[in-house]
Amino acid sequence: MRSYRLPSGGSIPALGLGTWRMGENARTAEAELAALRAGLEGGCRLIDTAEMYGEGGAETLVGRAIAGRRDEVFVVSKVYPHNASRKGTVAACERSLKRLGTDRIDLYLLHWRGTVPLAETFEALAGLRAAGKIVDFGVSNFDVADMETSATLASGAVATNQVLYAASRRGPDYDLLPWLQARGIPMMAYSPLDQGSLLVDAKFRRIAASAAITPAQLAIAWTLSRDGVVSIPKTGRAERIGELLAAGAITLSPETLAAVDATFPPPRRKVPLEMT
Repeated sequence: MRSYRLPSGGSIPALGLGTWRMGENARTAEAELAALRAGLEGGCRLIDTAEMYGEGGAETLVGRAIAGRRDEVFVVSKVYPHNASRKGTVAACERSLKRLGTDRIDLYLLHWRGTVPLAETFEALAGLRAAGKIVDFGVSNFDVADMETSATLASGAVATNQVLYAASRRGPDYDLLPWLQARGIPMMAYSPLDQGSLLVDAKFRRIAASAAITPAQLAIAWTLSRDGVVSIPKTGRAERIGELLAAGAITLSPETLAAVDATFPPPRRKVPLEMT
């Protein structure tokens, strides 16, 4: 599995597991925990989470999953925009560290842009990096204009931008992904399965069948076929982990890629960045 270089000199794996909507229900917590542990046992080395997910519940699950094997895992988490003041960012990070049961977060993101001045948030993130609380920092749900603003800030060594991106959600292809690629900034694709809609799309299923892979594998492999893209699918079921992680070894043929393009054409004009 390939990886991408980050400003710290470290690297981020190209395939990991997301945790959005985990940690919200005590009845599903053990199954979700089992899925994360199965991912680690299957060779997954990247887990993405956020203080927003389950209001800390997902971070707590991740902390349980990585206990005893922290050094094997690249951990990503995020700060709420309303917590992203100079002091609030530090306090939020400390809470996340406690829930995760770790002394550092490998990549800490501003979840989306809010009312706090970006320069103030970046100063706080740079301070956390200097203190060793985080290794790299980045952003999420930023379009090109926001990225250009980020690039003007002295403290803004932005390591990544995490956005909604799937074969059926290709807005970033028009300008955001090329902007990031030109600067060597990895783009993290959340919801690469389009919240499951690609798994039931008849045309997409036929393309997957022609390639002798599952629709989930096609969706993930498609994102991984894009230069500079990290894919973070999510499942709360341990029995599906092997299927998802196997997508990391799949190389899609030109015919399969062309079939996806024909079904979900790339945008020909600017499309507003989507968030879900």
